[in-house]
Parts: sequence; C-alpha cells; structure tokens
Amino acid sequence: MLTLNTSDLTPVQLQNYLQYAIAPRPICFASTIDAAGNINLSPFSFFNLFSTNPPVCIFSPARRVRDNTTKHTLENVLVVKECVINIVDYAMVQQTSLASTEYGKGVNEFEKAGFTMLPSQLVKPPRVAEAPVQLECIVTQVIPLGDKNGAGNLVLAEIKLIHIKEEILDSEGKIDQAKIDLVARLGGDWYCRVTPENLFKVAKPLTTLGIGVDALPASVRNSTVLTGNDLGMLGNIENLPTPEEIDAMQGNSKVKEILDATIGDAHNRERELHELAHQFLAVGNVEDALKVVLLELTQ
Repeated sequence: MLTLNTSDLTPVQLQNYLQYAIAPRPICFASTIDAAGNINLSPFSFFNLFSTNPPVCIFSPARRVRDNTTKHTLENVLVVKECVINIVDYAMVQQTSLASTEYGKGVNEFEKAGFTMLPSQLVKPPRVAEAPVQLECIVTQVIPLGDKNGAGNLVLAEIKLIHIKEEILDSEGKIDQAKIDLVARLGGDWYCRVTPENLFKVAKPLTTLGIGVDALPASVRNSTVLTGNDLGMLGNIENLPTPEEIDAMQGNSKVKEILDATIGDAHNRERELHELAHQFLAVGNVEDALKVVLLELTQ
C-alpha cells in the first residue's frame, strides 16, 4: 500500500490524490451577486448537506492552487450574504463546466454558459431555470481554513426555500432518485452519472440491532466464497434462525442436491453451500442465505 505524508506533497499533488479518492462529490452550482448587482454563477464540488434542522449546506470556494487568488463567489458572499444552490443534472453538465471558466469580474456566467435566469422569491441572486432543484439560501457564516494556495473557505448556507421541478417527483410527491439524473465530480476531468442501472439499495439498521459479523461462525467469517458485502448483509439480520429453521432448509431442492453430491466431502460441501448462500444474497434473500451457511455446521 502506498503511504503518503501530506506535508511532503505539493498542493497540486494533494489535490490530485484527494479529488480522485474522495469521490463522487455532488456539485453545488452557486449563483451569487455583488454589491453593484453583478451576477456570478460557478460550480463547486467541495459541497454537501450538513444539517436538516436547521437545513444547512456547505460549499467551499477554495483559493486557487495556481496563484492563491480568491474566486468571485467567495468575494460576493462576503458582501451580499445570499446565494442559490442549483443542483446539476446530466442535461446541464457541459454548460456547467463552461460556467467554471475564469471570466473577469462582472461577467455574467448565466449568459456565457447559456443558462436562463429565473428570479428568486427570497434572495437577490437568480436561480438557474434549467436546474431540477434550486435552493434559496442565506449565508450565515464564512469560515476560512487558511491563507495558502488551495485553502478552503467554508460557506455555510442555510436553505430557506426549495424549488423542485414536478417532473422529477414520484406519485407521493417525493423526489424520484431515478428521475433526477444527477451527476457528480470525480478526479481530473472525470464525472459520473446516476442512472437507474447503477442505483441500488442498502437496508439501514435504524430500528433493529443486527447480530454483527462477529456473531457468525468462523467458517463463515473466513469464507473464501462470501464477500465483505455478503458478511455485512448476514450480520445485519436481527436474530439467528432456530435449529428447526436451519434443519428445514434441507428440504430446499438446491440444498438437497448439494448435500447428496458432497457426502463425505466436507470441504466441497462448505464451499458449495457458501456459493448457494452468495446467490441468495445477490437477490436479497438474506434469511435463507444465513440458514444455508449455518446448515453445513449441523451436518
């Protein structure tokens, strides 16, 4: 494993390693305004949601690594403490990238990138009409993290109004994760796109306590077939099955086939039962998977 001491790296090297590793990152497409009324629009991937009560997003217009200068967005929010965080979908990504060009002070990136300015209801900066979600925010605090090249400036933006395009909502009025078509930043010039094909769910252990991986037998924990994801799913189950439930799995046709074919061959029996459990887990059948891996211990 490559081990690096951050104090030995240049800001450019640090940026490269960290932005490739800490990814994907959501994109904050921030519209701001200065005291003279000049509008600015710029994307930032040092961004996330940090609180829901109060609802607070934080994004960071870092000092330029190249020459340690600050960005117009930062200068604007220090004077006019308002912004709109526009969420970026795939249909906007090329124009959003264009808006990141370092145009001179006073240049309106809405016009340069071809976006439509939509008046906000509460704050002065306009919204991006094309954005699927627009968050009108009051900037409550700006926290500088340093004064050297690449130093961040945390902009704490409290969300006051949320605007959501109706076409990304489901039948219950909630945002449909498959419809919003989000994009995110990776390292270098790389982006990724959230599509229905690459979405998956992981159950949250909110109301129950999983037995934990440590409660599984050593042969299961050290399996050469079961993956870390498999063990995590097994460890998230609330209770171990009863001996009767485990024994009943012998009636499963696939289990019976394995047991009959591996009489006197404990090694292959364990491997094949673990492979069957892996197949069960792949389709979300955690309870039967656990019974299968525990069954080989009773034979």
